[in-house]
Amino acid sequence: MDMFIKVLFLVIFFGVMIGVGIYCRKQATNVNGFVLGNRSVGPWLTAFAFGTSYFSAVIFVGYAGQFGWRFGLASTWIGLGNAFIGSLLAWNILGRRTRVMTQHLDTATMPDFFFKRYNSKSLKVVASIIIFIFLIPYTASLYNGLSRLFGMAFGIPYAYCVIAMAVLTGVYVVVGGYMATAINDFIQGIIMLVGIVAVIVAVMNVNGGFNETVALLSQQSATTPSGTEFKGAYTSFFGPDPISLVGVVLLTSLGTWGLPQMVQKFYAIKSEKSISTGTIVSTFFAIIVAGGCYFLGGFGRLFGKMSADGVKPEGGYDSVIPGMLENLSPVLIGIVVILVLSASMSTLSSLVLTSSSVFTIDFIDPVFCSKKKMSEKAKLLWIRILIVFFIAVSAVIAIIQASSPVLFISQMMGVSWGALAGAFLAPFMYGLYMKRVPKAAVWVNYVMGIGISVASFVCNMTGVKFDNAVLEYFKSPINAGMLAMILGIVITPIITLIAPAKDKERVDKIFSCYNKKITVTSKQSINEDEE
Repeated sequence: MDMFIKVLFLVIFFGVMIGVGIYCRKQATNVNGFVLGNRSVGPWLTAFAFGTSYFSAVIFVGYAGQFGWRFGLASTWIGLGNAFIGSLLAWNILGRRTRVMTQHLDTATMPDFFFKRYNSKSLKVVASIIIFIFLIPYTASLYNGLSRLFGMAFGIPYAYCVIAMAVLTGVYVVVGGYMATAINDFIQGIIMLVGIVAVIVAVMNVNGGFNETVALLSQQSATTPSGTEFKGAYTSFFGPDPISLVGVVLLTSLGTWGLPQMVQKFYAIKSEKSISTGTIVSTFFAIIVAGGCYFLGGFGRLFGKMSADGVKPEGGYDSVIPGMLENLSPVLIGIVVILVLSASMSTLSSLVLTSSSVFTIDFIDPVFCSKKKMSEKAKLLWIRILIVFFIAVSAVIAIIQASSPVLFISQMMGVSWGALAGAFLAPFMYGLYMKRVPKAAVWVNYVMGIGISVASFVCNMTGVKFDNAVLEYFKSPINAGMLAMILGIVITPIITLIAPAKDKERVDKIFSCYNKKITVTSKQSINEDEE
């Protein structure tokens, strides 16, 4: 009976997802419809698409497990940072300007934006290669987190879980494109909101409620970076290591501003109402889902045992959350599985759609079809083929990585997120606001973002140890990604002052889109000429 309940949840969930894909197939008859939903996605779908693409099994299993173990309840700050920096500020600073300028430039992808904004085909091609390469480890990490929960709930071998998730996501994305993804994101988002609240309540009740659970956690002591013992560190306001905590908050929050799969959600905004509604809804969604995940992870030490090294839990960080949930009722385990499945499939669909469309529009078309422009039908075919290819490659990597003792979910995510955000955040954000940013500044960000993240990856893979505390701190993929972003934000304006862009007339035409006059109601603007 227990297994029947879990399987029933899955059958209903998969049936709805594929049904939505079939329903939306008429919207995916051209590139604009397949990639952006014809820029007609409503406010609620846009908001949920943003939120569900943001949070996945990487957050619920990987990050919540690792940082909850390291920082205790202070890890909740990461979720709040995701809500107020990664969602609220992102919508306010990037949302409207991205929608207006990308429509004016007629761009559907981030690399195409760099091409038309900075007048450089090379920037476009290189950006497409960066996206295609560095979204793969991100996608592989999604499979990892989900499959661990499937193994706990159903006893299914890891490889079978990966293959099933890959096939099902591929079906509805290939058939229905962005509109199917957006509608499924909405459904999956509702499941995530309900599920995370139910799971937190259930886990708190294991130890007699919230107060009792916090009291037990307060008895845990931690060794701080200074080497001193800190009793009650895991219930303190900033935890045992606030400096490392800041690095995680910045990467996971500010980093979304430079991730192509996140920024692309702004391209598809339908109206002004979509921006105001999307800002509120996505922020609320992030508070509940991200805040809830990290809050839950903060109690991980009460459910796991310390390994022999005295740092990590037995089974690694990725085992923390599954260990907290394995003794829940079958119904709650079913809810958890659907919750994490929803989070993972929504993010996976966004990633594969972004990567395949970028590689087709910004690499295959300009490089191999330069003499004769690729037809809409050919582009759609290539996008669908690459969706299948991208899902397959990342699934194979996920299966291989499962047997690796070196990388765990948050490391894979950190390398991907750091490289993409480090390379793209500054040139994209400043490109929306500053006319004089030269293409040289974009190249510097590309090199710096990829260089720092790859160097961090190599150091971790080879086990390099630094005597210098600063170098050792930035060896972490997460801290390295944070460094790449901050350096880009600081260095780009400096380059602009030293060697500003010279094509003033062309850039003025681009920025004229912000000066276009529109008619609005008196609820939105007061007419100063009225007496």
